[in-house]
Amino acid sequence: MPRYFLHLAYNGADYHGWQSQPNAVTVQETVEKALSRVLRRQVAIVGAGRTDTGVNARSMYAHFDVDNEIADPQRLISALNSLVGRDIAIYGIRRVADDAHARFDAVARTYKYFVTTRKSPFDYRFAWNPPYRLDVDAMNAAAARLADYIDFTSFSKLHTDVATNNCRIYEARWTAEGDRLTFTIKADRFLRNMVRAIVGTLVDVGRGKTSVDEFCRIIERKDRCAAGASVPGNALFLWQVDYPYEVD
Repeated sequence: MPRYFLHLAYNGADYHGWQSQPNAVTVQETVEKALSRVLRRQVAIVGAGRTDTGVNARSMYAHFDVDNEIADPQRLISALNSLVGRDIAIYGIRRVADDAHARFDAVARTYKYFVTTRKSPFDYRFAWNPPYRLDVDAMNAAAARLADYIDFTSFSKLHTDVATNNCRIYEARWTAEGDRLTFTIKADRFLRNMVRAIVGTLVDVGRGKTSVDEFCRIIERKDRCAAGASVPGNALFLWQVDYPYEVD
């Protein structure tokens, strides 16, 4: 049975996250309905990961199986884009190996979180404007310490069904440009709510509420209640998913 990777992006504002769930509109459900309608058979997709309610994706991948080879992928892309609505965009469809897996084959994922230091009527949909003055150097000093740890229970949503809270963080840094701060974090995997909890705790460092050493102790406690509050989801983007083979 041929397997294909689907490359897409979405504005998560009006969706209850990626994963299908009862009585809620999700990105996965919306794309599956469009695929099933165009291909005239029930189609299930498996995403590279799960994003929470309101979170966006600049680049997401999912795989699906079909009975026969897709003769004209570009025509299918056009058909899907006409059905999924303005908040989802299908960028590409690529034939992959029959055992390729959008989630398990991913070797790294990158998220970005956008903060604006000045209120703007144009940025609020995709950036958070916190009511604090932030010390970017302090936040970067704390962010650099994330690479020293593996267990991130302190930044995980409680009562999740995962086998381990271990993640390897490859990059975590803040950059400043004008009125915008951007937090970039790259890891082999992420826990539920992990990035938003990390950003919230780093903001506590930036506002002087938490020291760098205290930030490290929060990680070491392995207790979600010790960490800072989660920041709003609208400013978070799944930015990139890396695979050991070509997917575009």
